Amino acid sequence: MRLTAWRRSLVSLLCFLCYLVVSTSSVSVAAEEEEEEEFHEELLLKPLPDRKVLAHFHFETRVNFSSSFNGGRHRHHLRFFPKSIYQLVHKFHVREMELSFTTGRWNYENWGGFDPTSSNNAKPPGVELWALFDVPPSQVDVFWKNLTHALSGLFCASINFLESSTSYSAPEWGFRTFSGNIRYGTLPREAVCTENLTPWLKLLPCRDKAGLSELMDRPSIYRGFYHSQRLRLTSGELHSTEPRSGIRLEQTLTIVLDPRSQSLTMRHFDDGIIQPSWSMSSIFGRKVRGRCVLAKSSNVYLQLDSGLVTELKKVWTENVGLGFDIATIDTLSDSVFRLSVASDKVIRGTVGLNKESVLYLFLIEKHVAARPFDLALSWKRSVVWHCSQAPLLANRFLMGAGNERGTIAISLKSDDLMERYLGFGQSDESCTLRVDVFQIVPWYIKIYYHTLQIILDGDTQPISNIIEKMRVNPSEDKVSPGILELVLKFPCDMNSAVITLEFDKGFMHINEYPPDANQGFDIPSAIVSFPEFLSCFHFDDDSNWSPMLSTLKERTPALAYTEVLLVPLTTPDFSMPYNVITITCTVFALYFGSLLNVLRRRVGEEERLSKDRGANGYGFPVLHRVLLKLSTKFRGRQLEPLQPSPPPTSSTGSKMVLKIFLVAGIAVAWQYYFK
Repeated sequence: MRLTAWRRSLVSLLCFLCYLVVSTSSVSVAAEEEEEEEFHEELLLKPLPDRKVLAHFHFETRVNFSSSFNGGRHRHHLRFFPKSIYQLVHKFHVREMELSFTTGRWNYENWGGFDPTSSNNAKPPGVELWALFDVPPSQVDVFWKNLTHALSGLFCASINFLESSTSYSAPEWGFRTFSGNIRYGTLPREAVCTENLTPWLKLLPCRDKAGLSELMDRPSIYRGFYHSQRLRLTSGELHSTEPRSGIRLEQTLTIVLDPRSQSLTMRHFDDGIIQPSWSMSSIFGRKVRGRCVLAKSSNVYLQLDSGLVTELKKVWTENVGLGFDIATIDTLSDSVFRLSVASDKVIRGTVGLNKESVLYLFLIEKHVAARPFDLALSWKRSVVWHCSQAPLLANRFLMGAGNERGTIAISLKSDDLMERYLGFGQSDESCTLRVDVFQIVPWYIKIYYHTLQIILDGDTQPISNIIEKMRVNPSEDKVSPGILELVLKFPCDMNSAVITLEFDKGFMHINEYPPDANQGFDIPSAIVSFPEFLSCFHFDDDSNWSPMLSTLKERTPALAYTEVLLVPLTTPDFSMPYNVITITCTVFALYFGSLLNVLRRRVGEEERLSKDRGANGYGFPVLHRVLLKLSTKFRGRQLEPLQPSPPPTSSTGSKMVLKIFLVAGIAVAWQYYFK
């Protein structure tokens, strides 16, 4: 009995130890999985000089694969990372990809062109897609076409039109620093609506039901002047030797809203019109009722642009008369504007070329549904400032008239801050400014690249003095578009420059015209970048970390997208096929109708019936005979019997034969004439 009890106690002890081991391992695995997947949500609000508000949503979902977990190659269990994106990376071997849907054009003069927000999120109208593949160069085009079809179904858009070789290109050095396995394509006329936003929101763990994404009210978003939703995908796990590698999915939504359209009043001061006051509930129509439960961090930032901080310095100097210190920004801001919610932290730093900027941090985790977060900004006095701009303002337009030929012109104008940006005097001849231009032209626009001219301050300059590097890939009819990549070196004291290219307008087959051909054909936006001007945010305190702040700290070259050109081409008369079909059917109907009428008609029988009808009172023989009998009875005369109609004569048959031959002759002549 004692031995049996001892055995039972030993078995119980072993079971308890096994339970502890299993529970400990499960907890460690769960903790490891939680560390391997992260989700962050952030919102950046920024007042603009033209009395508008910039709202920039930033969502980042990251999945990390440790080398001890089966190499991270065949992982199928994902907690909240989108499985469709995970499959996209593995199936098409995507190393890096960016997809954007944009409505409107970024205003570089009033909204800035030399800051991380504009450099990363200002996109051309329509759809822009570029992808870098981790496959041999011979297979890139195949994977690109399959990727466009997958994205088209995923986001309910016409991205599959980019599968045609006439719609995409392979840039080398004019678009990105890396080259080789990259493909780039745009659809300038693609309309953006809620059908594209809904699949984009489904990639978020909480969708638009909780967290900052709850602010995305459809009418408020699409009422703005500018709307751009972007998806950036970076994969570091393909052929990676790092101990921890994974996939980073970055989703951003950039909107420019007008607070004045939300029935808010503006107050007038002696020195001008004050900025309109606004709140999150007024511009979005909703409040933040808390963070997404799956988010590791949920923050809201209010940014004061460097130009606004400069104006605040002037206000401080005028009122106090002492030197301005960035540490006194809170006291100064209270005299110019008022925030409805106290900030949790003030982040100071410099942006661009040592220009001071301020970020107010608000933690959403402190707010719940009973006490929602609603940030409001009320201005107390009028302040006028300007955003940081790129060294040159780029525009593009068409010259010429008619449907035969024309000229594409890219205009580059220097702003007033050019000399201060470069730090050189205008008399220094060694100072140069590098400008990169990347242009894609459809195949039906026949560019004459030998007509390239550069006009600097009104004078035509030799190309060899300005162009440092050039790559031209002429278009091929119905096969590939034309590509132009330029590296230009301008003197620092320039005021304006114009780059012109002449072209001829080609002809297309009638089946290649779109339904709205008379509207014109689009030439995608050109990309003008300044590699020597890197925009980034330098923080005074490096302890601040978040995905969006890390993005702001990245050194990104300033770039600008030009306007989309609308070129009218010679279009055929699309009503001509309808007219030809109509007249042909009419002629055949008359021909066959007349022929069948002649062949089926019995002339003798018709003549006899017509005579009988005439003799019997126009088709009423019974009534006529009754009346005739009554009249003869009253008159005392006998009723005479009807005489049978004579048989048809030979002249009647000859007339019918003559008509048949006449119709047949007309038909033969018709066929001979049209052959």
